[in-house]
Order: sequence, then C-alpha cells, then structure tokens
Amino acid sequence: MGITRRDFCKSVAGSAASVAVLAFMPGNLLASWSEKAFSASKLDDAIAAKFGSLPIQESTAIQIKAPEIAENGAFVPVTVATSIPGATNISIFTPANFSPMVASFDVLPRMKPEVSLRMRMAKTENLVVVVQAGGKLYRAVREVKVTIGGCGG
Repeated sequence: MGITRRDFCKSVAGSAASVAVLAFMPGNLLASWSEKAFSASKLDDAIAAKFGSLPIQESTAIQIKAPEIAENGAFVPVTVATSIPGATNISIFTPANFSPMVASFDVLPRMKPEVSLRMRMAKTENLVVVVQAGGKLYRAVREVKVTIGGCGG
C-alpha cells in the first residue's frame, strides 16, 4: 500500500514547521556570543573583553580535571567544577593559543557549576579558568603537558 495524499501533506507540513523553528534557533543560541573575547589574541585582552576590568583573585574552590600529560593534543578532556556560591559563568582560556578563549559557559541558578569538554592544545601550556560569581572573578591555573600537538603539530 502506497502513501496517501493526506499522509504526504502531513509529512510536508511537519517538515516545514521543523525547518521554520530551526531557522530561528541559531540567533537565539548565539545571543550571548562574545565575539571580541573569542577573537582577542592575548589572554588579558580576552578576559577584559569578556568580563571588563573586574579584579581577579586566585581560588582553590575551582577544580580543573585534566590529564597531567596529554598523549594527543587533538583531544584533551577537561572538566571544570567550582564550589563558589552563586557562580554565573565559567570560562576556559589557553594563553598560548592563537585565540586564548576556548569556551565560556553561563551557569543558571539551578545548574550544578560543572562543565566538561574536549579541546585542542598545540603544546604544553597552562589552562586558565575564570569563574564569575557575585560580581567578582576567581581564577585557577593548571598546566597540561602535550606530547603530540593537536593544532597542526
């Protein structure tokens, strides 16, 4: 038994509705895109573009889980968590990269302030994590040694 005209029309209408919804999503998903921060070529410029001129203090309440030695810099697993109350943003930077800002995550009030990602690292360098909470900035740093570069190395 073949497809009926009614089933065909339902399928076309459903597909058209899906396309219409998806057409408007990228703008909403990128609404908080910080182009200046992601295109900055220096760590201090990227942090200033993202957070302004707020002072940053070191914190032991930020945990960076990453391998001490990454065998392949193309896939470096990183998990960041914080116990700082009221965290609203977690941003990850690698100062030696062409573009130091790797990722920025907004943390909503009912979310656990923990993020995981896989990133590329060309060489041994520091991961710098900045957490925004209560109008203040907190930072933690961890070195990751890379044996095989992942950014064309």
